[in-house]
Amino acid sequence: MAPPSTSTSASSVLLLRRLPSPASAAQRRCRLGPPPRLRAARPRVSLTSDVSSSSDVAEEEAEHAPKVGRRVRVTAPLRVYHVVKAPDLDIQGMEGVIKQYVGVWKGKRITANFPFKVEFQLTVDTQPKPVKLFVHLREDEFEYIADE
Repeated sequence: MAPPSTSTSASSVLLLRRLPSPASAAQRRCRLGPPPRLRAARPRVSLTSDVSSSSDVAEEEAEHAPKVGRRVRVTAPLRVYHVVKAPDLDIQGMEGVIKQYVGVWKGKRITANFPFKVEFQLTVDTQPKPVKLFVHLREDEFEYIADE
C-alpha cells in the first residue's frame, strides 16, 4: 500500500474548506442594528364634546314623552328568545305598554337601535301570575291602540 500523496490530500483539504456565502458577507457589511421602534398611534377621543345641542335633545324628549304609557300592538313578525318561561316566543299581535324611551340617556342622545322599551304580560300555564317581559322595539314594529 502506498502512502497517500501530499498533493492530493492538500487539494481535498482545500475543497472541504467552507467558503463564505454572499448573503452572510452582505450582512456583515450592513450591520445597522435592530430596526427603529415605531411609536404606536393613539387615537385622541374627546369625551366632553356633545354632538347634539341641548335644545335638540329637549325637543326629542318632549316629542316622545307622550308616547310613554300608551298601549301598543306588535305588527311585525318578531320572535324573542330571552324569556325563560316561554322560549322561542312569537310576539306578533301581542299588546303591551310603552314603559320608556331610551333614545335619550342622562340628557344626551344615544344611538339606540330599538329605542322603545315595551312591557308585555304573558300568561303561562305553570305560573299563577302573568310573566312580565320587556322587549325593545322600533316605532315601525308596533301600532298604537286606543285605551279602553
